[in-house]
Amino acid sequence: MIAHAQPEGAIVVDEAATSGLPYFLAATGAPPHTYLSLTGGAIGQGLPCATGAAIACPDRPVIAFQADGSGMYTLQSLWTQAREGLAVTTLICANRSYRILEIELARAGIAEPGPKARSLTDLSRPEIDWVRLAEAQGVPAVRPESTEAFARALARALGEPGPHLIELVL
Repeated sequence: MIAHAQPEGAIVVDEAATSGLPYFLAATGAPPHTYLSLTGGAIGQGLPCATGAAIACPDRPVIAFQADGSGMYTLQSLWTQAREGLAVTTLICANRSYRILEIELARAGIAEPGPKARSLTDLSRPEIDWVRLAEAQGVPAVRPESTEAFARALARALGEPGPHLIELVL
């Protein structure tokens, strides 16, 4: 749906590390766009990168395809987007975990992490409410409950000026 809805000339910043692969494959048929992705093992660059892209190219819409765990590192980017009126549509893939860290544990040969290690990758205690976090930063936000509601929210966000956030609970 993201690749289908994105307008020509969009800048897509992809830090949805464990959820973004289907987008990447679908985007080959999307209108011409710029794709910026994570270049290494560090996380937390997605929201600042999207903010910078919107400042550098104010005439182009920016879509920040963002994981919830890595987005927490640089949440203040939403405030800058609101303050500057930047056309950034942030899509939070909320799987309620540091999924990439779970993958790295498996790569290190730890098939069944202990309770302490598992708790370090859990983002559900307390549950992060991205809608309230975004609104506190001045960014309108929604959490659609269906695919149809997501399609409407995405179209609205891409069609209105300024920043928007859509939390996608996975």
